[in-house]
Amino acid sequence: MQDSKYKSDLSFVRISTPARLHLGFLDINGGLDRKFGSLGMAINQIETSLIATYADDVEIYGPCDKRASDYAEQVLSHYGINGGIRMNIVSTIPKHAGLGSGTQLSLAVATAISTLYDLNELPEALAATLHRGARSGIGIGTFQYGGFIVDGGRGPHTQVPPVISHISFPEHWRIILVFDEGSEGINGVPERRAFNTLPPMDEKDSGLLCRLTMMKILPALAEEDCECFGEAITQMQNIVGDYFAQAQGGRFSSPFMHKILNDLQDLGATGSGQSSWGPTGFAFFRDETAAFYALKKIRKVWNHERRIRFMMVAPQNEKASITQSESVDELNQPTIQNQLKNINITS
Repeated sequence: MQDSKYKSDLSFVRISTPARLHLGFLDINGGLDRKFGSLGMAINQIETSLIATYADDVEIYGPCDKRASDYAEQVLSHYGINGGIRMNIVSTIPKHAGLGSGTQLSLAVATAISTLYDLNELPEALAATLHRGARSGIGIGTFQYGGFIVDGGRGPHTQVPPVISHISFPEHWRIILVFDEGSEGINGVPERRAFNTLPPMDEKDSGLLCRLTMMKILPALAEEDCECFGEAITQMQNIVGDYFAQAQGGRFSSPFMHKILNDLQDLGATGSGQSSWGPTGFAFFRDETAAFYALKKIRKVWNHERRIRFMMVAPQNEKASITQSESVDELNQPTIQNQLKNINITS
């Protein structure tokens, strides 16, 4: 039986949360008793989306169903909920691509349970329950706020890295994403090993990264100076990429990325780099016209490499979408209706 102590009056909930770009760490030196700190942003067109309702057990359908089931079991157990959840995962962010798939799926699942059972928990509390945010708070911040996020890293008593700056990203700027579908970013045990074995970052480099963030990146966003922003991001990416080169085999994890990003810079990008461990690369442009021109050119240059794919996206300045309804039909677009035909989500 479902636990009536927590049960919401509304029967269905839909959660949609955007992918994020992780643009770099600030302090991997740790000399001030805080470590990591990072910056990143939410982007549109790539998202994790799911629809959930009550059930006596955990029933999850769609991509990443096993991972989502594990998250659901953890949340239900942690809060002592006797009921379950039935969930259809409509779309997911690509795994191990540097776009924050794990954090967004975990928060989407946890938020669906929190909403249906009236837990009223904040994203950072749900993230802590699922042991997310071990090093970066960017994914938690973009889920909660959207836009451009800076987190304050981890101190001696940190549960999840706190968001210390949230600012809207200029709506007219565009980002070209570069996907290498023949490569995969470091994750799991190799990722933990890399952080445990790499030496502390040079204190001067950490100081420069913090200075770039405070005195170039955030002011450039406030003044909508795409050239200054891109220049600072590229400088930061070079420092961070070279620090992690030993672990990922070079400044970038994809063997094609250095050349592609240089080509995009020649085509008008103001700045470029790799999101998290990659392999996804990114390049910033001052407007859609400039980005579209570069996208057409770069596709022609690289059409011989079948594993390389490009996509133009915009910033996402809205937080994750949480929609409740008494009817599943009110939560679905026509394309999603077709995906639900063979799933009995309406108990």
